[in-house]
Amino acid sequence: MNFLDVSVSVMIKQYMVSIYRTIKKGINMPDFHSLEGTIPVAPLNLIVMESAKELGISVNNYISQFRHELYKMPENDPAFHGYVKDNYMIGYDLDRFGSGEAKATINSSVRGNDVYILTDVCNYSITYKMYNYINHKSPDDHYQDLKRVIGAITGKAKRINVIMPFLYEGRQHKRTGMESLDAAQMFKELQDMGISNFITFDAHDPRISNAKPLAGFDNFLASYQFMKALLSHIDDLIVDKDHLTVISPDEGALDRAVYFANVIGADTGMFYKRRDYAHVVNGTNPIVAHEFLGSDISGRDVIIIDDMISSGSSMIDTAKQLKNMGAKRVFICTTFGLFTDGMAKFDEGYEKKYFDAVITTNLTYMNDDVKSREYLFVADMGKFLATIIDFLNHDASMSTVNMPTDKIHEIVGKYNKGCKEPDDLFE
Repeated sequence: MNFLDVSVSVMIKQYMVSIYRTIKKGINMPDFHSLEGTIPVAPLNLIVMESAKELGISVNNYISQFRHELYKMPENDPAFHGYVKDNYMIGYDLDRFGSGEAKATINSSVRGNDVYILTDVCNYSITYKMYNYINHKSPDDHYQDLKRVIGAITGKAKRINVIMPFLYEGRQHKRTGMESLDAAQMFKELQDMGISNFITFDAHDPRISNAKPLAGFDNFLASYQFMKALLSHIDDLIVDKDHLTVISPDEGALDRAVYFANVIGADTGMFYKRRDYAHVVNGTNPIVAHEFLGSDISGRDVIIIDDMISSGSSMIDTAKQLKNMGAKRVFICTTFGLFTDGMAKFDEGYEKKYFDAVITTNLTYMNDDVKSREYLFVADMGKFLATIIDFLNHDASMSTVNMPTDKIHEIVGKYNKGCKEPDDLFE
């Protein structure tokens, strides 16, 4: 075993100890009724950017459902004025000049309100015209539009909260040589504009919050939603340490893999990437090989868990190696399915049985062609995101929202006892 093998093995043990200590605290599911004893910060508004329209409508409907059905709030208390509504979304206009410049206009008053702005910086389907050319919006365009909306309500809203599931420039989270430090700069810029809370999911490196250490920064995982989607579509899994292994495809994803494995009672392992640091291809050092650290996976089901699939080449290579090592089935769980090079690699990989299913979330845009794949299952995040907003609006503790360990234990236990129907499993 060489020095790299030893150092990575030590890192695995350190992560497992820290994550296990967190799990042992016995974290429960969110207690919605606890909100009845708290006063909301201010009336709630949602500004859903065009890029996140479908998810935003789902979130709005869930919040409305919660407040109509779950709570018993004082009807005549001024603190709860406008608390129960059918629609919390307010409209805005984004007018663009022929030169490509734009401005944002908010169509309703937000004065004194608690405003949540939801955006998807990876939605490439939205277009605009500039000098008679049709352009697809890039993450840079979406980020500028977000700042325009913030600028339009700064000084009016009581509190401004940004929900950016895919962290803009999240992969440029550290500096090597004379590079820009985009992720930290983005977070600092938004805080300087006056936002109070920043909510994201599965950040590539949440330490960008160090750019503004006193600012609100919440990073959530989709662990429960992954398990729910997996158990809803695969009815013959055996979820224990003898039959299931959770794999991290690289060192960066190790913490989420160890947490997920410990929560569901599975074994764990990881790959580390050997890179060619003498060359740069598409902004990164190319991967030379994936080296596996872990126990024998022959005849076992394997879950690969990671924050994103970009082109997918690395993920397909990892899945292929696991099958060559004797894995029974390979399931890929990723928070953000970007599929930047299309689906051809995944179609080929599925045909060659390198993997058996891909589970991703609806936190970023996917076109109908991507969603039509028989091997792709979408974990709905609307209810979870609505819960986050509801608790934040009350300034309630987020600890039980962030890591629903007990709920995952519950559904895994019921599943292993033979309960396979989704209606009964996730009641």
